Amino acid sequence: MKPRRSWSRVFQDAWSGIRETVMHERNMKIHVVAGIVVVTAALLLRLPARDMALLLLTIALVLATEVINTAIEAAVDLAAPEWHELAKKAKDASSGAVLIAAAFAVFIGLLVFWKPVMTLLGL
Repeated sequence: MKPRRSWSRVFQDAWSGIRETVMHERNMKIHVVAGIVVVTAALLLRLPARDMALLLLTIALVLATEVINTAIEAAVDLAAPEWHELAKKAKDASSGAVLIAAAFAVFIGLLVFWKPVMTLLGL
């Protein structure tokens, strides 16, 4: 039986996984920048707390699915270094999960920002 890790070690390992994903995955960098832009815009427009909460939840979902996608791709590459149809299927499915989350994030962003932006533009 493996020795138990301290809570401190558990959090260090989790942050390491997030940091590695941000540092080495192009799409994660894009998602992080997009999230920063969205939060900045929401703060500048002084969106209500419920809208901010919805945006933060949506951003978290996209970032979490990207981290999970990275983990799945790494595990598949370790288990099947040669090309295999099932490896491709697993990688494509995990990428598809990110695409679904990102597409819905854009849709939610449009719903949340539409009225405040139109008001700001005087339309």
